Amino acid sequence: MDFDLPPADDPRRLELREWLDAHPNPSGRDLAEAGLVAPHLPRPWGLEADPLHQLIIDEELSRARVKRPRNDIGIGWATPTIIAAGTDAQKERYLMPCLAGEEMWCQLFSEPDAGSDLASLGTRAVRDGDEYIVNGQKIWTSGGHHSQFGILIARTDTDVPKHKGISYFICPMDLPGITMTPIVDMTTAHSFNQVFFDDVRIPADLLVGQENDGWRLAKVTLANERVSLSRGGVLWGAGPTAEEFFDLVRADTSPEGLAKRADPVFRDEAARTHIESEVLRLTRLRTLSSRLKGRTPGPEASIQKFLADEHGQRVMALAKSWSGADGMLEGSGPAGTIPESSQTGATEVNFETDPATMIDRIWHYGFLFSPALTLGGGTFAVQRNIIAEHALGLPRDINVEKGKSWSEARRG
Repeated sequence: MDFDLPPADDPRRLELREWLDAHPNPSGRDLAEAGLVAPHLPRPWGLEADPLHQLIIDEELSRARVKRPRNDIGIGWATPTIIAAGTDAQKERYLMPCLAGEEMWCQLFSEPDAGSDLASLGTRAVRDGDEYIVNGQKIWTSGGHHSQFGILIARTDTDVPKHKGISYFICPMDLPGITMTPIVDMTTAHSFNQVFFDDVRIPADLLVGQENDGWRLAKVTLANERVSLSRGGVLWGAGPTAEEFFDLVRADTSPEGLAKRADPVFRDEAARTHIESEVLRLTRLRTLSSRLKGRTPGPEASIQKFLADEHGQRVMALAKSWSGADGMLEGSGPAGTIPESSQTGATEVNFETDPATMIDRIWHYGFLFSPALTLGGGTFAVQRNIIAEHALGLPRDINVEKGKSWSEARRG
């Protein structure tokens, strides 16, 4: 398939350039109302854009240095699910502020005893008139301390198979009974949280779809999550790419740099990493081709994610190795080490306006963060099981009793 983008005089480019000329500094609301934040969505939230049209929009916004609102969970995961199953009132109230970045969203899925086996979740939601009373605990809630709303799955029926008794809710994060404690990881960043629900009353009109149909909706969310986590940069779509690392390697013409480039072990690892990068690029094009044919993300989302996660870990390890003994210092990276006086911590760096310091901080931060890549968004083991069963047609583990998950069988 030919993936060359349409030429500069393509009508879609000209129309967008005309809009950008009229909106030289568009706000998040401007972009959202124009359908440019998530153009693949149906109107009025998007433009019903096919993948090539989406790439044109991405390219033109980049050329004009226009940044979309950052609200990854809300835009990428909550919005498609609400569009698919939400009521008209839910769509009217929540979608446009979400797309505009005016209201932030988090995901309330994982639990201490239900991470890889998410369907074993224990958080309960019991109907009480026009409300649901929720009790339980969620963990690894990214950005919960900055969010106004969350997408929540909770068990609403305990007398049916576990996948059949789960419901999907919009959860205002300021409801009485919600408490939150931070999880600070070894990068020193406060990205994650534990969230506790103690008799939290959620209005029944915030149920998305039908009661007990939440697992189907959660799979819609997770499929979109796995595609978004495996795009672009090696840190779940963010941060640098393998090619950016190799650009730094090629730019190092010092005697030490030349000697390291000549090292056969490094050259072998670099070649393997470059090959992985190309395989991932082609896999993304395969996903694009699938979407052009109207297919939704399937097992290829899992293939793309587990390849991207392990690739990210290898890129970061290779970058640290290239840094040598300096790599043990905070703020170090392939381009050198930031003076201690300018090190402000990963959560405070403005990667958009401070690219010179970003290239160092992001490598050090990325190396420390990279062990999480194969766990978040569905562990490497879960992704391989999905691929084995749904792509290769292999049977489920023969040692697992019928009707039980692996974790249930292991517990006896």
